[in-house]
Amino acid sequence: MGKEVGILCHLTSLPNGKISDGDKFLQYLKDNNYSKWQFLPLTPPDKHKSPYASPSAFAGHYGICSSDVIGDLSDEDYWLEDWALFATITEHYPGKNWTQWPEKLRNRDPDALAKWREKISPEIRRQGIFQHEWLAMKARANGQGIELIGDLPIFISHHSADVWANPELFQLDENGLPTVVAGVPPDYFSDTGQKWNTVLYNWAEHEKTNWRWWKERMARMLRLFDVVRIDHFRGFHSAWAVPREAEDGVIGQWQEAPKEKIVKALVDVAGDESRIIAEDLGIIPQEVIDLRLQFNLRGMAILQFGFGKDCDKSPHHPSNINSMQIVYTGTHDNDTLLGWWESSNDVIKANVRSITGNSEDIVGSMINVAKECAAPMCIIPLQDILRLDSSGRMNVPGVEQGNWLWRFAWSDLN
Repeated sequence: MGKEVGILCHLTSLPNGKISDGDKFLQYLKDNNYSKWQFLPLTPPDKHKSPYASPSAFAGHYGICSSDVIGDLSDEDYWLEDWALFATITEHYPGKNWTQWPEKLRNRDPDALAKWREKISPEIRRQGIFQHEWLAMKARANGQGIELIGDLPIFISHHSADVWANPELFQLDENGLPTVVAGVPPDYFSDTGQKWNTVLYNWAEHEKTNWRWWKERMARMLRLFDVVRIDHFRGFHSAWAVPREAEDGVIGQWQEAPKEKIVKALVDVAGDESRIIAEDLGIIPQEVIDLRLQFNLRGMAILQFGFGKDCDKSPHHPSNINSMQIVYTGTHDNDTLLGWWESSNDVIKANVRSITGNSEDIVGSMINVAKECAAPMCIIPLQDILRLDSSGRMNVPGVEQGNWLWRFAWSDLN
């Protein structure tokens, strides 16, 4: 029996999409013996509402706030001013990438930035409100025995405060534009791969700073969450580099990354490897698994991936899931369990039935399978608890429009 059971439900999926909804949801979690609450990134989303292409690796999403109490920001100095400047200038030049700003602002001329600092106090205030409201809810969650799991996207948007303030840390050309962008080759989710348009790192420059930016980023996450899921952990081993002008992720090449050096730096910041979950899904060579295990990090197993052809060999099949994995029925990128089941072929259904029997509640049976396998923790999307079909899906990878919108109603939890 899995030791801990948690729920995956992004904050914007709560009825009002606000932190203020958190206490009522925490009561639901406590009443049903869930000890973990996992979120998608809480940084500001992009224009498509995606939290995975944020204009900041550090800032909080003020849109989920509803109070006016300002919290202490004394630990946030290293990113806060750059973000406030960036956000304020972006607001002044809507629709323009930072490379299209006036030259002095684009190149961070000291005199030009000094003038803009007179305008940033409202954004500083917004970040203080986020800080107070979020940490207050986190304290109440922890007081009820519930830990919060955050999500750290390995890549960030080109139009971001981080790239504007630290261009040397990224692979950019002389005009400040990406030479290549991140993505993945064709896989389970897409026959044409995915082109994310997020920037790739200049790892040599990061190493010169002794991984400062990354250490600060992980430290920030660990102030906001009890456990951090590193999205696309594979990117610390190698990353799929796609030409900037390519239409999809088919054309690209793998670029080497720092491997042990960067992972050790992050584990050292965490102080305890149990505070990190390494998302190791997709096309994963054994070297990536070995890198994860070298640092005693838990990976991920997704039940929806475990019942295809030759499923007995799949690391996602219940019989193969082990104590160094966290098991999920699905993630924010998967269909719901019911939607997956309704669209599955006869081979998958037969393989599932070989374990669940002829259960009429196939979703409930799969949730029980997740709870009973060897993983020390299982995480279940709320949509699966609610037995929702594909209408409850959060995201379809590779599709820009119409994602990240799902919300439940309080009455759904009855």
